Amino acid sequence: MFVKIVSPLFFPLPVVCETLALGLALLWFTRKQKTGKVLVTLGAAMLVLVGNRGISAALLRSLEQRYRPVALASLPGGPRGSARVWFVVVLGGDFSSDPRIDTASRLSQETIARLVEGVSLCKEPSQCKLILSGGPPGQAEAMRDVALALGVRQAEIVLESNSHNTEQEGVFIAPTVGKAPFLLVTSASHMPRAMALLRKQGMNPIAAPTDYLAKQHEKSIPEDMYPGYYGLYEATRAVYEYLGLTWERLNGEI
Repeated sequence: MFVKIVSPLFFPLPVVCETLALGLALLWFTRKQKTGKVLVTLGAAMLVLVGNRGISAALLRSLEQRYRPVALASLPGGPRGSARVWFVVVLGGDFSSDPRIDTASRLSQETIARLVEGVSLCKEPSQCKLILSGGPPGQAEAMRDVALALGVRQAEIVLESNSHNTEQEGVFIAPTVGKAPFLLVTSASHMPRAMALLRKQGMNPIAAPTDYLAKQHEKSIPEDMYPGYYGLYEATRAVYEYLGLTWERLNGEI
C-alpha cells in the first residue's frame, strides 16, 4: 500500500507539478529568484517533452517491443492439436466496483483488451482453460461475466480472485498451471515485468502481449508534434512499469 501511495509522486505530471510548485514558491516567498526561474523553466520544459507523443511513445515502445504477439501455430508442441489441457492466463488491470454502471464498464480498457485477446486464444486450442486473474472486490468475476458473454463456456473458466498485484497473481495461479508452459496475456508494456515475476517463481509463461499503445503510423501525424494528454498517458504508463521493474529488482522479486 505504501508503494502505491508514494510511487505516483514520481510519475511525469506530478514531477512537473512538484518542480513548478517549488519554483513558484521560491519566486514568491524567497529571494532566490534565479533558482525559482530555473525550476519554473525546467518544469515547463518537462511538461512539453513528456507530453510529446514522439518522445513518450519511444519510451513506451522500449517496453512494448520486447515481446511480439504470439503465433499459436509456431509454438513447438503448442496448443493446436495438443492432447493435454492448455492454460491461457489473463492478468487483470484497473477495476471499478461502482454498482451504478454495467459490468463491462467496470473493467478498464486495458483489462477489456487483455480479456478479448485471452478469449481469442482460448478458442484456438481443442482443450483450453481460461484463467482470469484479478483481485477483490469482484474483478475476476466481472471478467468471467464478460467472457461468458463472448461465448466462452463456464467449464473453461478458472477464477483467481485473491491477488492484489502481479507477484501475488503468480503465487495464486502457480498451483493450477504447475511447471507446464502456458500463455500469459497482459498489456505489452506490462509484459516484461510480468514475465520476470512469474519466471522467478519457477513458472514457464509464454508471452502473448496485447493492448499496444505506442502505435506507429505510416505517415507522420501533425498532432504528434504537440504535447497532449495521450503523450502524458503513454509516459506515465512507461514510468510506472520502469519504477515497478526497479523496485522489484531491489527487492529480489525478479
